[in-house]
Amino acid sequence: MKALWKLLALSGLVALALNPMTAHAHHAFANSFDVNQPIELHGKVVKVELINPHSWIHIEVVDENGMRQVWRIEGGSPNALYRNGITKDSVPVGSEIMITGYKARDGSLRAVGRDITFADGKPLFFGGTKAEGTKPEGTVVEGAKAEATQHK
Repeated sequence: MKALWKLLALSGLVALALNPMTAHAHHAFANSFDVNQPIELHGKVVKVELINPHSWIHIEVVDENGMRQVWRIEGGSPNALYRNGITKDSVPVGSEIMITGYKARDGSLRAVGRDITFADGKPLFFGGTKAEGTKPEGTVVEGAKAEATQHK
């Protein structure tokens, strides 16, 4: 009887080892954001979230129809930002910022921030994922006007 249990336990372990399991891996840039949809946003910070696994800056922009939209901009992990000196106080609510990055594939008002700059020209490294070797070009949302731009 003891040998039977050992055989069953061993069989179970072998079956688990050979069974391809699905893993819930951390998403990659290409799964969530589209390098072919670069965006530039100008707006006012309305909320900052330093939460795992990614931080978020929420900014209010005004679209071409004068409608207010709140965009969520993904940044790096809170631990990585903190190690680089970035805290919630680094991005005060009400600050005017300009963000270049890439739109979400799902069409939501969400993007990954590549470069963030305050109105006074001071840059902020928010640590979002990036498509290496690319320069953001494309849709511009600024003030009460949004337009597509073509950069060559």
